Amino acid sequence: MISQLNIRQRTEEKETDLSRYAAKSALSRGRPGGEERCPVRTAFQRDRDRIIHSNSFRRLKHKTQVFIAPQGDHYVTRLTHTLEVSQLARTISRALNLNEDLAEAISLGHDLGHTPFGHVGEEVLNELYRTGFRHNEQSLRVVERLEKGGRGLNLTWEVRDGILNHSKTRADIIGESGGTGTLEGQVCRLADALAYINHDIGDAIRAGIITDSDLPQEATAVLGSGHSQRINTMVCDIIESSWAASGLVEDASPAIVMGRRVLDASNRLRDFLFEKVYLKRDEKAEEAREVVRRLYKHFVTHEERLPPEYLATGDETERRVVDYIAGMTDGYALRLAESRKSF
Repeated sequence: MISQLNIRQRTEEKETDLSRYAAKSALSRGRPGGEERCPVRTAFQRDRDRIIHSNSFRRLKHKTQVFIAPQGDHYVTRLTHTLEVSQLARTISRALNLNEDLAEAISLGHDLGHTPFGHVGEEVLNELYRTGFRHNEQSLRVVERLEKGGRGLNLTWEVRDGILNHSKTRADIIGESGGTGTLEGQVCRLADALAYINHDIGDAIRAGIITDSDLPQEATAVLGSGHSQRINTMVCDIIESSWAASGLVEDASPAIVMGRRVLDASNRLRDFLFEKVYLKRDEKAEEAREVVRRLYKHFVTHEERLPPEYLATGDETERRVVDYIAGMTDGYALRLAESRKSF
């Protein structure tokens, strides 16, 4: 057998060359449940693999990002969005000498709790469930409580923290760190915004809702007129601004930031998308809202019809129903509602 001096330990030793502000896997705050360390993978690499092999991750390929049941093969899904966030987070983390494995794990897990029908589904569950619903909190619940038959994935504190704190409301500006406990978590929070701003513009143009000429000129003048130009401008600005201003070189409080000029332009694009795309109500969105409402009402009334794994969680009925609906793909929710027309 190969000497187990072991591969994981060698990788952990290499991590000592990372920035002093980077999270080190050997120094992780640990997992909720104890377990032996893997001889090959670091703690963060192991988390990444657990997420990729989870049922919730597989279902992302059939969940809407923005456009519901689009007629075309090139629209972004929740899975392709997740992969784009991961790529951006790894690029930024590598450039800043942070822990790329941690950034990747957070990115891959950040949207596991997203509902079917994108933000439409999230809005409806938030209206219906008495304590509210936010997909970042549901993503944490997925990895802690719902995966693997209720055992969860037993992920490290750093990954769970990044998943919980990745999300922004409309009131938040892109540059806010959101209370993340690691710089890698801050990277993922920004990478999420960079990804959705740019691919949602592409999808909205593809759908005929907006054109390139509709984009605010004060934003495109700073960021660029095309997808790749905007991404490159944003990523390079984050790298340069974080090195220069946030203490990744000098002795100061470290943070992952954008420069003011690029930040203002990015937030202008985000506001534009809310006004012209995200808040647009159309026939498909209204149908999706009604599907979620009907499913919720039905299963709250008929709890016994929930799958056994949801009945076994020990939670209140409404919580179980929210967990079940949030985990559905778009197609499954539509088929289930169609098969229960008497709801």
